[in-house]
Amino acid sequence: MNDSIWFHFASLGEFEQGRPVLEQMRVARPQSKIVVTFFSPSGYEIRKNTPLADAVYYLPLDTKKNAHQFLSIINPTLAVFTKYEYWYHFFNQLHNRQIPLYIISGIFRPNQVFFKWYGGLHRKMLGFVTHFFVQDDQSKQLLQTLNINNVTISGDTRFDRVWANAENPKPLPVIAEFINNQKTFIAGSTWPADEQLIAKLVTQYPDWKFIIAPHEISEEKINKLITLLPQTAVTRFSQISNLKSQILVIDNIGMLSLLYQYGDIAFIGGGFGAGIHNTLEAAAFGLPVIFGPNYAKFKEAKDLIAIGGGFSIDDETSLKNVTDKLVNDQAFCKAAGNKSKAYVQDSIGATNAIMSELSFAG
Repeated sequence: MNDSIWFHFASLGEFEQGRPVLEQMRVARPQSKIVVTFFSPSGYEIRKNTPLADAVYYLPLDTKKNAHQFLSIINPTLAVFTKYEYWYHFFNQLHNRQIPLYIISGIFRPNQVFFKWYGGLHRKMLGFVTHFFVQDDQSKQLLQTLNINNVTISGDTRFDRVWANAENPKPLPVIAEFINNQKTFIAGSTWPADEQLIAKLVTQYPDWKFIIAPHEISEEKINKLITLLPQTAVTRFSQISNLKSQILVIDNIGMLSLLYQYGDIAFIGGGFGAGIHNTLEAAAFGLPVIFGPNYAKFKEAKDLIAIGGGFSIDDETSLKNVTDKLVNDQAFCKAAGNKSKAYVQDSIGATNAIMSELSFAG
C-alpha cells in the first residue's frame, strides 16, 4: 500500500470523536488510502466496514517487530491518533521513519504517568509526536512543563461531530410514532445502577414516554432491565408491537445519537461507575442533561453544570427533585436545554483548526 494515511482509535468513542477529521481528510486527500486501526473490539466490530476507510485492522501488539512490519505494509505518510493512545514501538518507528505523527483532541491531567517522576519512558513517547492538538489550556500548560511546545489548543472534535449529527439528523419514523408528540425522557448508555433509579422514576410520570438505551444489550442484560419495569408498560424495539406503551427499551447499538432528537430530557449513564458516557450528543439537540456523580474527569460535564445545562444526581431523591423541576417548570427546562445547545455550538471548530495543518502534512 502506498501513500496511506493512518488513523488509530482506541475504541468506538474515539472513532466518533475523530470522525470529523477522518471525513475531512477523505475529502482533502482523495488520492490517499485511509487505514484505520482499533485497539478495542467495540470499535473494530462496529466500524470494520466503514466506507471512510480503505482498510480496517486491529492494532497489532506493540512490539518492535510488529511495529516495523505493520508500518512496512501500510506505508503511511501521516499518522493521526485520537485523544490518548500512546504506543512506544509504533511511535518510535514513525519517528525513525520521519513520518509525521499528530495527536488530536488530546487531553492531559496532572495525575497521568507523563508527569510522574517514574514516567520517563512515557515522556519519551511524547517526544515522538510532531504536533499536539489539545482540548484545553491545562493540557497545553502541562505539556509545556515538559518543554513540549509543539501544541495548539484546538478544542475537542467531538463537538463538531455531535453538532453535525444534530443539524441534520436521520429521522426514525418508528420512534416518532411511538412518542406521538408526548413529552419524552431518554436514558442513554445506562448501567444497572442507573436503571434502578430510572425504573422508580417511570411510574411517577405516567404522561411521559421513556426510552431506555442500555450500554450493554445482551439478552441477559435486557431481560434484567425489563424485569425492573412495569410489565404492561414496556416494549422492546426489536419486538415493537404496542406503540402505546409508555417505555421503549432499545436492544441494539447505533441508534442512541439519533434518539435524542425526539427527547425533552436526557439522562446519561455511567455516572455510578467508572464515569459518565457521552453527554454532548444530547446537549447538541438542546436537551437538559442529567447524570450520576462520577463526572470529575469530564470537562464537558463540569461545563454543563456550571452554565445550568447539566445536573448531577447521586440518589433516587436527587433524581426525582431534578426531574420534577424540569418537568413542572417548562421555562426552566427550555432554558437549560438552550444552554446545553449553545455550549456545543460555541465549542465547534476543532476540525477546521486541525485540518488547516493536516491537509498539507506528510
